[in-house]
Amino acid sequence: MAKWGEGDPRWIVEERPDATNVNNWHWSEKNASGWSKTKIKSLFEGLELEEPNLGTVTIKEVTKCEGDATASNRKGKLIFFYEWVVTMDWTGCLLADPKREVKGTLEIPNLSEENDPEEVDVNVSVTAGGSGGDAMKEFIRKKGIVTLQGKIKEYIDTLKQEYATDLIKPTKGQAVTKQSKTIVSAPRQTMVSSQINSAVSDVEKLGLGVKIKTSQLTLNQTFKCTADELYRALTQREMVAAFTRGDVKLEVEKGGKFEFFGGNISGEFEELVPNKRIVQKWRFKSWPCGHYSKVTLEIDQKEDCTQIKLTQTSVPASEVEKTKEGWNNYYWESIKRTFGFGAILL
Repeated sequence: MAKWGEGDPRWIVEERPDATNVNNWHWSEKNASGWSKTKIKSLFEGLELEEPNLGTVTIKEVTKCEGDATASNRKGKLIFFYEWVVTMDWTGCLLADPKREVKGTLEIPNLSEENDPEEVDVNVSVTAGGSGGDAMKEFIRKKGIVTLQGKIKEYIDTLKQEYATDLIKPTKGQAVTKQSKTIVSAPRQTMVSSQINSAVSDVEKLGLGVKIKTSQLTLNQTFKCTADELYRALTQREMVAAFTRGDVKLEVEKGGKFEFFGGNISGEFEELVPNKRIVQKWRFKSWPCGHYSKVTLEIDQKEDCTQIKLTQTSVPASEVEKTKEGWNNYYWESIKRTFGFGAILL
């Protein structure tokens, strides 16, 4: 037993400002989603883009802002995750024809930590205005986008500079300054899934000594294809690369490894029964080191469709809803769009 005053300083909490999270060792997280929606609206609504000799474009309203954002601390590092799909209505006033109604929409489909502000796409469409509307559209695409991407950068900078306040606690006799914080980009956590089988299950103790609450989720989907086609979509490298929109690592055998979405999803196959069942060890890169969930995919071919049931155990309780959205958006819906498995079979 350690003598008085000689214990591990991480466990000495008396008179410490960080008593609830000693030395910032444990994961702590702040939900920035509500704040982000308000911030995004304030940055874009009312924004004017002016082009001499053409006219002025005004962002009238942010009509859609879907996604989420979090600021987290793990072992003294700040990790930011954000992913948004934003749609806005715009109107234009032409210098040559001020009475003509010119309007359209803007969509930002990929506002996430995966992309630098200057890499974020802005899709522009015109709903009224004829040739004048087309001229406005080209102006937004070629010149106005610089201002729009500047507003995106302002959102990201504000999130990182201000929203992480109090996530990192000062140790005894130490004050935290912005320079003392380490800021890293979050790996894409866009996968975090399903219907929670409500009771938060067991508390697992990891090798690092970090305890996390875990939960189980289940999902059911129907595809307009055969069981063989769905099985190949989940196990054939070319097909997986097609629906994940990127390079993949895939060893389809028991004990074989896989990595998708730039390594943000990884694991290994534990069981493979062609056209029937796939069992995997599965994790997000952002989960605590060494922590895996277990994914079981049961494939059942019916007369006119194929159903799949997903059961995923040991999902960190705080990640369940995000995992659910990820399975739905980046697996099921993407598979249906890519291969036409959501179409009605005649």
